[in-house]
Amino acid sequence: MARRSKHEYLRVMWQRYQRAGRRERSALLDEVTRVCRYHRKYAIGLLSRAAPPRPPVRRVIRRRPTYGEPVIRLLAEIWAASGYLCGQRLKAALPHWLPWLTRRTAVTPAVEAQLRRISARQIDRRLRDRKRRLKRRLYGTTRPGSLLKQQIPIKTEHWDVRTPGYLEIDLVSHAGASAAGEFLHTVDGVDIHTTWVERQAVMGKSRHGVVQAMTTIESQLPFPLRGVDSDNGSEFIHDHLLAWCQQRPVGRQVQFTRSRPYKKDDNAHVEQKNWTHVRKLVGWERYDTEAARTALNALYADLRLFQNLFQPAMKLVRKVRVGSRLIRRYEAPQTPFERVRACADADPQKVAALEQVLKTTDPFALSQRIDRHLERLWALATRATRTPREAAPRPPQLRASTPWRGWTFSPRVQRQTPALPRTGRS
Repeated sequence: MARRSKHEYLRVMWQRYQRAGRRERSALLDEVTRVCRYHRKYAIGLLSRAAPPRPPVRRVIRRRPTYGEPVIRLLAEIWAASGYLCGQRLKAALPHWLPWLTRRTAVTPAVEAQLRRISARQIDRRLRDRKRRLKRRLYGTTRPGSLLKQQIPIKTEHWDVRTPGYLEIDLVSHAGASAAGEFLHTVDGVDIHTTWVERQAVMGKSRHGVVQAMTTIESQLPFPLRGVDSDNGSEFIHDHLLAWCQQRPVGRQVQFTRSRPYKKDDNAHVEQKNWTHVRKLVGWERYDTEAARTALNALYADLRLFQNLFQPAMKLVRKVRVGSRLIRRYEAPQTPFERVRACADADPQKVAALEQVLKTTDPFALSQRIDRHLERLWALATRATRTPREAAPRPPQLRASTPWRGWTFSPRVQRQTPALPRTGRS
């Protein structure tokens, strides 16, 4: 019997014991000793008190927090500027951000040592009150392609992920509430081995636009492209992209495969990046102008450096099923550039150039520049009016404030005052 249940039982028996006679008290004592397994003398002492027995007050001894408010305030500043990483990724990102934090604000050696020593679990615990999450339904405009499906094989097994250069690609639409007419799309690609991410904005889903975007993505990769895997959409399943992959010099052909129809898990890597690297930042507004395409590609140029150089990513190593539970094991969080630097197949010149960018780029200033890109992109969105159709249309009415709150696109997310002032924020 639990301790609380015993005290509730004793409170009832105490009332009966106070009103009972000699023989009834003896029977009540027999029952209490049998139910609670008390000694008879101890039970007599409990039931003979002037007041009913009360449960003892459990004193919880709490130790003082190891990391004070100055440490958590600086940690929250890095957490906000780095894109609100989880505890394990933020722990791996701290060595890249702390040298630049010391240039922006006064950090004592003791506080810096605590920031380097804090664990990932403690980060999640201390930042729990500051975290806000938002879920929103995704939708797309991809249609299945019917051409050349017999020439493009289905990937029935995993690629050799020990070598970089194998990309999963997908198309993310920016159509807003209407899919009529031409509008922008984002060609999103992620390398399976290094988690390196590249994106390019294209107008419409034309074959030439997709091939040009893939050419730009290939030129920006710090390693040779060896294969691409797409879904069955008509924007990828066409002869132009197939020829772009196959009509190359001997030894430099690109393997082109596709996933099974209606099986999004086959492209799980890029599907996850569609949310964290595209939709979460750009949102669901409609962009259908060349100015918006230029602004979106400028945003992706800075996001390419920010997310590949300064944001650690977690990579799944294996899955273990124990009964009904599926346990996932991850390797230590690393930035995509750290994984690229450890690959022997990476381009030495591009790696050296990225190394110089990593040494000379302030991630806090880069984060502020990304904020300004998002504000500028929001002003270029095409918004439908709310006037009736029979009335004369009005020009789109801009909102007083943009819906980006902490790198999350939603007008419902509450404003949060950052721990430290971020200069240059629009």
